[in-house]
Amino acid sequence: MASLSLRGIYKRYPGGVTAVSDFTMNIKDKEFIILVGPSGCGKSTTLRMIAGLEEISEGELFIGDRLVNDVAPKDRDIAMVFQSYALYPHMTVFENMAFGLKLRKVPKDEIKRLVEEAAKSLDISHLLDRKPKALSGGQRQRVALGRAIVRDPQVFLLDEPLSNLDAKLRAQMRTELSKLHKRLGTTFIYVTHDQIEAMTMGDRIVVMKDGFIQQIDSPINLYENPVNKFVAGFMGSPQMNFIDAKLIMQNGKYTVEFGSEDTKSSRGRKFYIELPSSKTSDNEQLQYYVDKEVTLGIRPENIHDEEMFISNATTGVIEATVDVTEMMGAETYLYLTCEGMPLTARVSARCTARPQDVVKLALDPNKVHLFDVNDEHAILS
Repeated sequence: MASLSLRGIYKRYPGGVTAVSDFTMNIKDKEFIILVGPSGCGKSTTLRMIAGLEEISEGELFIGDRLVNDVAPKDRDIAMVFQSYALYPHMTVFENMAFGLKLRKVPKDEIKRLVEEAAKSLDISHLLDRKPKALSGGQRQRVALGRAIVRDPQVFLLDEPLSNLDAKLRAQMRTELSKLHKRLGTTFIYVTHDQIEAMTMGDRIVVMKDGFIQQIDSPINLYENPVNKFVAGFMGSPQMNFIDAKLIMQNGKYTVEFGSEDTKSSRGRKFYIELPSSKTSDNEQLQYYVDKEVTLGIRPENIHDEEMFISNATTGVIEATVDVTEMMGAETYLYLTCEGMPLTARVSARCTARPQDVVKLALDPNKVHLFDVNDEHAILS
């Protein structure tokens, strides 16, 4: 197996377009790395440079101790699984899985053993005589994975392999891929734009935007301690609420003020969240932002409608009008307007609020994030 080291990797295209800029990270042996970000952020280009399908414009790529910038794709000991499966329609499942081994002149009995072992591990042994057109999407994806597994590569590269599957099958295949990674003990690098896939599968996640790495961290740290507003908004579904606010000192405490400036309106009012000292005591940069505009961030699950939270809250209680309710089974999403600001709350399925209702909500002050309004870096998490 192998570790990877990407050192100052750039990809520039003719015409001055830079798709990837200064991509630098070390990937440990057997690690499951997720590259995530919106379309066009450079994640698939990075994967293709690792595979050797795109030339590296600048920087160095090591697989193990070997510099592979000028090594042909077939000699990098890497297997790639594509979004489109890329199966040969005229070949059976067995022939598709065996094709790469035949090109390597592997003996027939060894090919048979490797294909049957891989098919058994993927639960497709009963499909070996079928052709791709007779398979479902999930079965085709397993065949594509099997074709990669039989090669026993040092590194698996997976480019949005689940995007063509329905929601139920995607959830099932996420679990299967995680099990497969543990069973094979191989380095996985997985590209997706789906942050749920990223959060549930990766040891570490690389969040990209416009060709630049925004943050590399574990799923839980990305979620709880995003380095900037982009990462905070991208990770999480529904996404984090962002509110225009002001940081002030009130009764000797850092307090976030937000709401309507319209003092003539009977509904116009200000709301306040007093920040707990456990969040602010070690944060020296907060004093710089006193009496300045900031962006308040709070996740939907940290806005509570239960009377228990509201009655116990000494700060952060607001009123909002319900615009839309979405019943999700185990929970309900409330889409609200508070003093002209859109908010989303993830609440209990027992919630009885309906559109046009005015509801009281409590924002958890322990879960507040603050961001600089100019460069959007995190001030407080």
